[in-house]
Amino acid sequence: MTVTSFYPVLTSQDVAAAAGFYRRTLGFESTYESDWYVSLRLGTFELAILAHDHPTIPDGYRKLPRGVIVNLEVDDVDAVHARLTDEAGLTPVLAIRDEDFGQRHFIVAAPDGVLLDVIQPIPPRGEYQDAYRQT
Repeated sequence: MTVTSFYPVLTSQDVAAAAGFYRRTLGFESTYESDWYVSLRLGTFELAILAHDHPTIPDGYRKLPRGVIVNLEVDDVDAVHARLTDEAGLTPVLAIRDEDFGQRHFIVAAPDGVLLDVIQPIPPRGEYQDAYRQT
């Protein structure tokens, strides 16, 4: 099998608004856009937004996201925090902090109940050091 792409598709009640959020806050660009589906790209990374009630979604699964966290790993989380909170006016639902398991991060609410976790890897501490595998 040759994989040519692998990306999440988030369902939305307002596809245009959700796509606009990812374009404005993170700099994604549209590669395909309709009223029910938008394909976005940021460098080599892809994300799609799909109307939650579209008939291509099987019956029983036409719902909005629930419990979905999208991770965005960056090289300077403090700069992204300043940009998203000061410039974009977003309020974190989890304040910026360092985690023993090797992350400095914060979380903001994205459209449709999705959480956007902005992460910068940092050295893990304590018991978490041994959990990382060398590749």
